[in-house]
Amino acid sequence: METETPTSTLLGDRSPADFLNDYWQKRPLVVRDALPDFQSPLSPNELAGLACEDGVESRLILKEGGEYPWELRHGPFMTDDFLDLPETHWTVLVQEVDRLIPEVGALLDHFRFLPDWRIDDVMVSYAPTDGTVGPHIDNYDVFLLQGLGHRRWQIGTEPVATEEIVPDLDVRILADFEPDEEFVLGPGDMLYLPPRVAHHGIAEDDECMTYSVGFRAPRHQDLVGAFLQHAMEQLDPDARYSDPDLSPVENAGAIPEQTRTKVYDLLRGLVDDDAAIDRWLGQYLTRPDRDRQAVPPQTPVSASALVEALKQGIDLRRGPVSHLAYVEYEDTALLFVNGEARRLDSDLAYAAPIITGREVVPADRLTPYLDDDAFVDLLVSLVNEGILEQAAL
Repeated sequence: METETPTSTLLGDRSPADFLNDYWQKRPLVVRDALPDFQSPLSPNELAGLACEDGVESRLILKEGGEYPWELRHGPFMTDDFLDLPETHWTVLVQEVDRLIPEVGALLDHFRFLPDWRIDDVMVSYAPTDGTVGPHIDNYDVFLLQGLGHRRWQIGTEPVATEEIVPDLDVRILADFEPDEEFVLGPGDMLYLPPRVAHHGIAEDDECMTYSVGFRAPRHQDLVGAFLQHAMEQLDPDARYSDPDLSPVENAGAIPEQTRTKVYDLLRGLVDDDAAIDRWLGQYLTRPDRDRQAVPPQTPVSASALVEALKQGIDLRRGPVSHLAYVEYEDTALLFVNGEARRLDSDLAYAAPIITGREVVPADRLTPYLDDDAFVDLLVSLVNEGILEQAAL
């Protein structure tokens, strides 16, 4: 595994193509100064505040100082929960911080050389000295960006085929972890890990914060199951097998070729329409988790007001619950918005790549198209649905 020398780019001196070819889902990589002069968008107190909010997924892991070793507690927490913690050996983790704090969400724009749908969330962890979640594996790719303080990492270099877990603990910890590499990351340094590569991070300072950019890796069972459920919903619930053209059979115990052909045609008919699969896939991949819904603004914006704001340089950014993607065809596009598909005809298909695949859509990226009423109407609808929102100057 290579450790990069200081550089001003996220991937060191590598292009995205080189990184994907040589490292992505293949081997770990450390990049020193991946984000030079990086300043954590959150303070430890602000992260603790998020862990106390309803609707925010948070965890507290106490290696020592809890009721028993490796105690796991789930939020939302109370302020006193943090005041009663020991000085060392614990970690608090907060999921989906990118949807809660725009400045954290903006970090994702550094990773747009990867398909947007693959990005899951940014989890932020805080730990005092010796805080850790133990040696473990993840079933997905992850970039670990050090935000505050220093963390010592011990990692393997090859994916773990079958892990042995320490029994009777609240958390899944590897029982036989033997690291191949060890190093310390400081603010702005980043570690990339492919799926199932064992790793163990330990806080070196009194205040250690790490930003974990995790990636979605749907199980085949989940993809196929969701598609079959969708396909079943498209079928006429009263339709039944029929064989008005049945011929006499020689052996009543056999399943005739005529019967098998009918079933072949039924099942193959579920997947022979690529456009229909595209539509389902886009809806599936952009559907918000946990039944969350976008929240419209209290006061709807008018087309004229939005155009004026954009001309003044006010950017648009994704709302807290905003999942956008598109599929491009020869002269049209399907825009997917939080699990719904919207067809963009040939005169508006150009809008799809402009408004998707980024956390912030700069005003100057939009202003060249403000003479197109259909484009403005699309922006207005997305803003008034809470999918996009106006960023402050």
